[in-house]
Amino acid sequence: MTRTSTARTSAGVAESELARALRSGPFHLALRTALSVRGLALHRVQHRLAQRGVKVGVTTLSYWQQGLRRPRRPESLRAVRLLEDVLDLPERALTGLLAAPAPSGTAPDRPAARSYRSLVEESRVLERLLAELESPEDGGLHTVCHLERVSIGAGREMRARDSHHVVRAHRDGVDRYVAIHHGDEGCDPGRMTVRAGENCRVGRVRWHATAGVLVAELLFDARLRAGDTHVFGYGFDDGTGGPSGEYVRGFSFAGGQYVLRVRFDEAALPVRCRRFSQSAAGAPRSGQQELTLAGRHREVHLVEQGVRPGIVGIAWDWS
Repeated sequence: MTRTSTARTSAGVAESELARALRSGPFHLALRTALSVRGLALHRVQHRLAQRGVKVGVTTLSYWQQGLRRPRRPESLRAVRLLEDVLDLPERALTGLLAAPAPSGTAPDRPAARSYRSLVEESRVLERLLAELESPEDGGLHTVCHLERVSIGAGREMRARDSHHVVRAHRDGVDRYVAIHHGDEGCDPGRMTVRAGENCRVGRVRWHATAGVLVAELLFDARLRAGDTHVFGYGFDDGTGGPSGEYVRGFSFAGGQYVLRVRFDEAALPVRCRRFSQSAAGAPRSGQQELTLAGRHREVHLVEQGVRPGIVGIAWDWS
């Protein structure tokens, strides 16, 4: 067989593999196969999409072909339609695969959970912000331990909150955590600051001024494999809202231990503090328990040994 014949045979095999991938999917395998058969590097694909008026990051394209993210937003779906042209594929060859349910390998089973809609009154805003970050509801991480401290300033405002997190990946390829911050009434998310502590750095940040919600990517330095644990810290500097009367933490998934500490400035001490829980936002509060303010450290705390889906928090009264 001549070299030309061998090349033609190899090309024919490659095209057959591509046709099979486009026919049976899943989307990420079809995309990866098309990129390989066409011999296009991701940065070249990104450039050709930009020429057609769509900006997509190389990292996003990489996640798509690995099955770590699935295009969902209108802009992303438009990019996929243009990819069919860039990769010389039939119309709807890729977009048709997105109409099918995600395979089990890209959307693994996760613990029993409640949706953000049942946890957060501003759920539509939050879901839209998370969609902008292309963050799946299941981020691939379980909480092993979460220690959180909220600082209340002299003006009774939420000055800051800091978190130390221990997580475990339940699928391969996880390299980020999306943190959510809800400010108090009158807050300005545009003036808030996200701080990365140990073992992470700040990625994209999005907010909604009216709802007082801010979401931020915290990027890890390495991708975790299923079963790996990761320890990291982060914080939000706020101080932009009115008087604070409570702090709540919503849990979509059952998880590990959660510790919440609320520390008050010496110039503004509450007269009463209590912990509580709720099954969902707007549901009656249960499990209320008085908490004693420690004079020396001017703080109260709660400990949940094994969190369940729902809400826990601490409320306080001013004189």
